[in-house]
Amino acid sequence: MILDTIEAISTRFSCRAFNGKIPPDEQIDIIAKAAAASPSGMNRQPWRIIVLKNSELLVDLEAEGMKNLAAYPDKGVYERIMSRSGKLYYNAPCMMIIPISKSVPAGAELFDCGIVAENIALSATALGVNSLICGLSAFSFAGEKGTEFKTRLGFPKGYEIGIAVLLGYAENLGGKPHEPDVSKISWVV
Repeated sequence: MILDTIEAISTRFSCRAFNGKIPPDEQIDIIAKAAAASPSGMNRQPWRIIVLKNSELLVDLEAEGMKNLAAYPDKGVYERIMSRSGKLYYNAPCMMIIPISKSVPAGAELFDCGIVAENIALSATALGVNSLICGLSAFSFAGEKGTEFKTRLGFPKGYEIGIAVLLGYAENLGGKPHEPDVSKISWVV
């Protein structure tokens, strides 16, 4: 089992071109349960996991996100998305949205949210499903429609967007993981 985990870690890549085919519900359920099994500080679990397969809502979220991204002062982020495909969600047919609530100490919920996102990405990889941890998903909730989207998605009261993970299958099988920079590792003995 350890080798399977290490293989998932070393082969996972950020998919930025999905073919639109949705993974089977059985696989999505396994991935969601792996997300729910994530550890958290003092077991507070300051998250929810929302599985979004509704293509109309995905289109609405993407349109609002792109509108807000275009208005963002740092035009480099918008230009990078436009150079890649002009799509915030890269034609992904499924998204797991992770809303979070504030924790004490402040910011601890962000660590927990990252753990959930990584569990989603690694379990998806282990099942042959491609993923992209999408920090830019926050732009979909940043504008005038943010409250509407939180309602449509069933965010609990007091929860804000943490992050989203896109799921599906790669358009091309040429996606490659980044090369680990082992120079960032140091040992103190």
